[in-house]
Amino acid sequence: MQFDAALAAQAAFQEAEIELGPDWDTAVEMEETFSSNAGSTAREAYEGLLSLGARYPKARSYQAFCIYITWQQVTEQTIAHHFQTGVRLCEAYLVSREAKDLRHIEQITELYESFRAGLGLDEEDEIQVEFRKDTPKGGD
Repeated sequence: MQFDAALAAQAAFQEAEIELGPDWDTAVEMEETFSSNAGSTAREAYEGLLSLGARYPKARSYQAFCIYITWQQVTEQTIAHHFQTGVRLCEAYLVSREAKDLRHIEQITELYESFRAGLGLDEEDEIQVEFRKDTPKGGD
């Protein structure tokens, strides 16, 4: 990968404060638990963070954060469930019409390919082909 997912997660999380409004304190508490623990405690905090994300589907920075921490889960526990979660989150992020940060788009596209490869899905699907067509290239 061309970036550090843990650092990207931290940056995206800080950007998400405004997006989460009254749930920001809850998110901070869960993120601290996730970052400072392992095993079932970290997994429960991770699931809580994803559940919060489901309540804020238009919170672009927070959605990016969820994708980055899902990659962290993959590196901790390489199971199909985490790869599938990553694919699902990436697809939702990449097909959304909401404004997005180009840096996150590039990094999430890279993670999407990695999640798919982890599941043995190396060929591009229609969503990825369409996304590549619609993505502005340098100089556009």
